[in-house]
Amino acid sequence: MIVDLNAFTPLSALAGGALIGLAAAIFALFNGRIAGISSILGGLLRPKPDDIGWRLAFVAGLVMAPIVYSVVAALPSSRIEAGDAVLIGAGLLVGVGTRYGAGCTSGHGVCGLSRLSARSLVATVVFMAAGFATVFFTRHI
Repeated sequence: MIVDLNAFTPLSALAGGALIGLAAAIFALFNGRIAGISSILGGLLRPKPDDIGWRLAFVAGLVMAPIVYSVVAALPSSRIEAGDAVLIGAGLLVGVGTRYGAGCTSGHGVCGLSRLSARSLVATVVFMAAGFATVFFTRHI
């Protein structure tokens, strides 16, 4: 693995992480809810009448953020080295893992760890270990 030190931007990564943490804290403070994307999106599949508005606003914000950003600056380029079948399979596996893990990386990794949840700590360790193993096997084996 080679780290391109010219493209390494720890300050922007730190600022982004701080903004995510701040947004999750504000969301919990004002709504009393965890900012776990899978739960927010899942709640739209079986909506309760008083729950739809804020969930739609949250998801709309996730969709609109890169669009608004692209007006101000160029979006970073991305390259995915996988075919459609692999991407669909990966998406399905993430969905299944999210259901079995009772939440996603944002819910457990950001919100759960900040609340010192033991369940979120275990889930985050499993997420990270699975990610490390996947990268190791796909890159080295």
